[in-house]
Amino acid sequence: MSTTSPAPGLPSPDHSPRLREALIAAAFTADGLLDLLGAPAYAALARSETVPALRATRADGVLDTLVRLFLLQRPVAYERVRAALPLEECLADGWVVREGDDVRATVDVRPYGGPEGQDWFIVSDLGCAVGGAGGASGQGEEVVLGVGGASTTLAGITVRTPVASALDLGTGSGLQALHSSQHAIRVTATDLNPRALHFTRLTLALSGAPEADLREGSLFEPVGKDTYDLIVSNPPFVISPGARLTYRDGGMGGDDLCRSLVQQAGDRLNDGGYAQFLANWQHVEGEEWQERLRSWVPRGCDAWIVQREVQDVTQYAELWLRDSGDHRGDPAQYAARYDAWLDEFESRKTKAVGFGWITLRKSGSERPSIVVEEWPHPVEQPLGESVRAHFARQDYLRAHDDAALLAGHFTLAAEVVQEQVGLPGAEDPEHVVLRQNRGMRRATKVDTVGAGFAGVCDGSLSAGRILDAIAQLLDEDPVMLRDRTPQALRLLVGEGFLEPAAPVG
Repeated sequence: MSTTSPAPGLPSPDHSPRLREALIAAAFTADGLLDLLGAPAYAALARSETVPALRATRADGVLDTLVRLFLLQRPVAYERVRAALPLEECLADGWVVREGDDVRATVDVRPYGGPEGQDWFIVSDLGCAVGGAGGASGQGEEVVLGVGGASTTLAGITVRTPVASALDLGTGSGLQALHSSQHAIRVTATDLNPRALHFTRLTLALSGAPEADLREGSLFEPVGKDTYDLIVSNPPFVISPGARLTYRDGGMGGDDLCRSLVQQAGDRLNDGGYAQFLANWQHVEGEEWQERLRSWVPRGCDAWIVQREVQDVTQYAELWLRDSGDHRGDPAQYAARYDAWLDEFESRKTKAVGFGWITLRKSGSERPSIVVEEWPHPVEQPLGESVRAHFARQDYLRAHDDAALLAGHFTLAAEVVQEQVGLPGAEDPEHVVLRQNRGMRRATKVDTVGAGFAGVCDGSLSAGRILDAIAQLLDEDPVMLRDRTPQALRLLVGEGFLEPAAPVG
């Protein structure tokens, strides 16, 4: 049951099934857009450049009409729109308005391809979807954004195992709730902004997804003591000198909002449940950023925290001043806001800001696995299964001491290749690298023992037996080799190069 009332001035979802049928019939879908616009114009839309798309939709076809109406937000002749949509219902429900002989859209409707080929639609404020007409500037402090890089990143890293309950905290236009509706029996979506909750309702309805339990409020306040199997959040994590824009500024000082979100998530997770967030965090003088983040992890939870990017404070301030359009306004006001941002960072002794992913899993272990790492390199989305596998490997390593590890059987993970680097013609390589071609796409340098070990791991022999054979080949003491190898073996298992396996044969 929703605990929020409909937002005034926004469309009603009453006849959304009819609108959905019309959009799909016209091929107003992710694939249909690519076919109509072509790759260059489609890519330009993602950069908020609309001229190529306008040129590609100069014909009078139904799909051209819908692209101009909902994506490019141009007025379209009434008769053209009537041929493309159940127009009277769309006018009555408020999806469009009539202006003389033309029709205009009241919201941005963007086709979005679901993970299994579903035709979904993300509804947001005009000009605020990626590829929308104008960006977020000038839209007001309660603007609701559409699909962006951050929201698709979070959707891609989320663990997609079937669950009873999921919470999308700070839902915005409802993308995470939409994804969760495919594998969660019950979905709750919250937001401080009541407009966002209404947009989520529209997104779910127009995408043909089940309704969610919509609740208005800040952080975990709207859900009380309820607990969930999955919590996801792309929160307003921007570290700024004031909460000017609801969609990005959390209203707390520094990175306190992200810290509070992470620390409070532990009590809202069911055993075995995951909480996954995007976040910013401060790099403070005299403090290791890794230790700052370790202190956020709630008791009873394992954590995997990945820093994807770091910006110095000037880069960070400029990024978000441009995001809000301040660079287009009065130069003196821009300079004052820039100065205020730097004053804020200086007062907090912040020298840089990190961005990345935080995943918690409620394990209840008294020896939690907390991995904090920097990984700015390309990865292969979706990563949800890689995230789940990471925690499964941590469980295995936690349950196996060195003796049990050496008694274990392993196989080389799929898509792992070996690279040898050295001078041309040299008898032996300078070093050997194992590289993953999937998931996190990690690479790690290994010595002769590690390369030989990985090369013969097919599950048939225990790790200890393999090391004994390598010791004989290298004329090494097998006891000493067994003593020094478990740490390297833990690294290869922990990073997914080797997978525990049942004995073969």
